Amino acid sequence: MKKERLIEIISNFRKVRLAVIGDIMLDDYLIGSVDRISPEAPVPVVLIKKEKFVLGGAGNVINNLATLGAKSYCYGVVGDDIDGDRLMKFMKNLGVDVSGIIRSEERPTVVKRRVLGGSQQLLRLDWEDPTDINVILEEAILEKFSQALDNIDGIILSDYDKGVLTPKVSKEIIKMARKKGKIVVVDPKPSNVENYIGASSMTPNRKEAELCLGKPKKKTIDEIGTEIREKIKLENLLMTRSEEGVSLYEEDKVTNIPTFAKEVYDVTGAGDTVISVYTLAKAAGATWEEAAKIANTAAGVVVGKIGTSTVTVEEIINFYDEIYKEWN
Repeated sequence: MKKERLIEIISNFRKVRLAVIGDIMLDDYLIGSVDRISPEAPVPVVLIKKEKFVLGGAGNVINNLATLGAKSYCYGVVGDDIDGDRLMKFMKNLGVDVSGIIRSEERPTVVKRRVLGGSQQLLRLDWEDPTDINVILEEAILEKFSQALDNIDGIILSDYDKGVLTPKVSKEIIKMARKKGKIVVVDPKPSNVENYIGASSMTPNRKEAELCLGKPKKKTIDEIGTEIREKIKLENLLMTRSEEGVSLYEEDKVTNIPTFAKEVYDVTGAGDTVISVYTLAKAAGATWEEAAKIANTAAGVVVGKIGTSTVTVEEIINFYDEIYKEWN
């Protein structure tokens, strides 16, 4: 892919409108220093100096899209609580359309609260209700999604198995989207994979791909990728393979794209970056293979950052330029 082609695709990012449906979370980092052990129990005492809130789960997908300039529509459920207020404010500040987010008094906002002593994570506290949302919430999400569908270029289903992407919600969204000719890309939980039959694409990592088939024995990774694509009736499947890069499984070919990263510090949220950039690039006019290459480049940038992070347009172009110096 020549530099002109990459810039052509990326220049269209701001014209793209994507819907993200799934499990929205808030990542809370309590950062401090450790100088002593507690006299009450053999545990470190952390003197908190800073608290940092970051969108997590499907929210990290939204954050990636906003950083890249796309218009986002978010659909999900958050609690009617202070963390829900923080999350909603965060999204509104990013310019996200939050009319599809339902506030619930019966479910808490999903929060992952991490305690860090220096650069070392010492503890994580989770608040969540992972049970499926009720029929009333399902209908509310589907109704709001159907009202906006004509104005949306593509859909991302971000499944963290926290109850929003029920079988009914997932199947109805795919049905409505495909009827309108919209692409649907899924970041799946293996236990829910059959909810996504007929989607355009999925982006599992290698372990998830293996679990999608129940840990198949004596099958190559290419056989696994091909079988999932055929089983779920996908146009293609993009499998992320850590240090081995990504593999794109299409009907008539397999494309292996090697990984590129200056240095790996943290893979947290890298999957969210991949599905965000992959879907956005496709909706912006790229082929699936071009979209895979751009997403792989973005992942190479984001794993070099600490914590849940995003990538900018400039970082993608500069890193792609560094990888493929011969394109100039």
